[in-house]
Amino acid sequence: MIEDFFKYQAQTTPHPLALEISHAKGSYIYDTSGKKHLDFVAGVSACTLGHCHPRVVSAIKDQVEKYLHVMVYGEYIQETAVELAKLLAEHLPKNLNTTYLVNSGTEAIEGALKLARRAKGRTQILYANHAYHGNTMGSMSVMGYEERKNAFKPLMPDCFPVNFNNEADLQKITSETAAIILETIQGGAGFIQPVNDYLKKVRQRCDETGTLLILDEIQPGFGRTGKLFAFEHFGIVPDILVMGKGMGGGMPIGAFTASHEVMALLQDNPKLGHITTFGGNPVIAAAALATLQELTETDLIEQTLQKEKLFRKLLEHPLIKEVRGRGLMLAAMVETPEIATEVILACKELGLVLFWLLFEDRAIRITPPLTISNDEIAEGCKLIQMALNRVKSSQN
Repeated sequence: MIEDFFKYQAQTTPHPLALEISHAKGSYIYDTSGKKHLDFVAGVSACTLGHCHPRVVSAIKDQVEKYLHVMVYGEYIQETAVELAKLLAEHLPKNLNTTYLVNSGTEAIEGALKLARRAKGRTQILYANHAYHGNTMGSMSVMGYEERKNAFKPLMPDCFPVNFNNEADLQKITSETAAIILETIQGGAGFIQPVNDYLKKVRQRCDETGTLLILDEIQPGFGRTGKLFAFEHFGIVPDILVMGKGMGGGMPIGAFTASHEVMALLQDNPKLGHITTFGGNPVIAAAALATLQELTETDLIEQTLQKEKLFRKLLEHPLIKEVRGRGLMLAAMVETPEIATEVILACKELGLVLFWLLFEDRAIRITPPLTISNDEIAEGCKLIQMALNRVKSSQN
């Protein structure tokens, strides 16, 4: 299998981890040798309720027995998609009441960018340096890492960077700006949170200039930071909300949400302003609906902040300079990229799944399922401490 993996399946890096998976359940992944691996990554923040959560699996099975794909998006009434969009509206501010379901986070970004330009009749889009919103061409146009973009240029025109948390740069938002797109908490950059009421000041400047605020909640959304969506921590509401990753409980989905008035602009002039064949797929929507129901009907989101406190307590070590992030979107910061890699690979051998961040190479990603237990947190942190001690000993 490993030979076929490298021969037939396209790779994204020269050295993938190449763990051969047998099955996964709860907070654990099992390889084909029978070894279990405690998962502190959750499919890069995607498996909100852990692996094969019974409620999600049951919802998928029930829908599979009824019907699969029947028609392109928006033509037929399919119960799971409608119920998902309705439940989202019930848990969002009043202006975020209409949701367009797509297949991934980056596709949702594409839709949000199109919608912003259509709504404002302007072309300029601002984005943050060190931002990551996906890897399709539009999403790359608002990526804040030029070295990642250069090989694929030219990208979408009229996209310009600002610096996250830099108030002076907000003057770049003008009456020519269709939208500014920001991650509520910057992910690939190192789990950077807004400070000094930054998002409130962005919101105010957008209101002054008639600019739309797009917030990317693909990673922090669905309870990961202790609120259903991270913007709830900061006292503001976006015009367009983008989501994905943890939305589907391990199934591939994305969405963008706006007011009914704004979203209606994709219906006409031109018709089919945004279209997808498989967006809103009934099986995927069933999994996402079950995930959202579980999150909103239990105290899992509340537990997230208590679990954060436990992580911070158990991750104290001379090699850890700080722990960034909020809730269960955490990054243990070490002094060098080499230390981060040594710890991640050592933990792989010890049976703990950790991972890197996309751009900040001194970070150790810790984004476990929201369902992780306190005992599992303690177990995993003990393994991290063992790995850190090995690295520290090798330095002496």
